[in-house]
Amino acid sequence: MTTTSPTTSGHDIERLRTAIEARDASRVVAWYAEDATLTILDRDHPPSAPAVYRGLHAIRDYYQDICGRNIHHEVRDAVATAEGLAFTQHCSYPDGTAVLCATVARTRNGKIHRQTAVQVWDS
Repeated sequence: MTTTSPTTSGHDIERLRTAIEARDASRVVAWYAEDATLTILDRDHPPSAPAVYRGLHAIRDYYQDICGRNIHHEVRDAVATAEGLAFTQHCSYPDGTAVLCATVARTRNGKIHRQTAVQVWDS
């Protein structure tokens, strides 16, 4: 059985939470391995055709876009182990639209190697 820990291979998950909530793309991207894969499933990208970002450059572009938007982010339920991490992210746009994202990631050498995020939007 894997135990819950506030760190993942020396990384403090609280720093990831702070970076996400501050919309700091550079600090978020620093958590990813060069060859990482980020898979997003949402209303526009169903399981049969998910959005897949491969490599640090593509992941950086994704987060620069997301962090550049006027969205409030709140990370909750964060859990980290030596093998990975998971959390929920509660987001809201200025018009009141809410988004909930649940993410699970595998780490390698202290960096996110493979991540899957499922986003649910208000209509």
